[in-house]
Amino acid sequence: MLPTTVLIVDDDPEFLDLMAERMASRGLIVTTAQNGHQALNYLEGNKYDAIILDMMMPGMDGIETLKRVRQDHPDMQVILLTGYGSVETGVEAIREGALDYLEKPADMEELTQKITEAKTRRTLLVDKAREEAVREALKKYGW
Repeated sequence: MLPTTVLIVDDDPEFLDLMAERMASRGLIVTTAQNGHQALNYLEGNKYDAIILDMMMPGMDGIETLKRVRQDHPDMQVILLTGYGSVETGVEAIREGALDYLEKPADMEELTQKITEAKTRRTLLVDKAREEAVREALKKYGW
């Protein structure tokens, strides 16, 4: 089985380092980005099993980054983290396609479980898209 890959996006470098270290110690392959623009650039050439995205960032906030990720990479699974949680922002995050919405400091066991769930969901989505592409190709060529 391939290792789980995670992109962590947060404007706090200390938080990024700590989270990356804690996730790497659990066997995850971790990439970090300090803002939404950098995260979107990383997505151009890479696929991740889960994206851990801070809600409050200067410039492009978590919801706007989520919208862009889901628009350009619909199979990507995003878990939003925030230190300023509210029911309204949680509902908006889920409505925009986030897998989940957790408050900081996130429990590492719960977050690891959510990452595993994200990987499973992404794998199912990718497999379904491949099956549909094969079906369409067979239909196109009359097989």
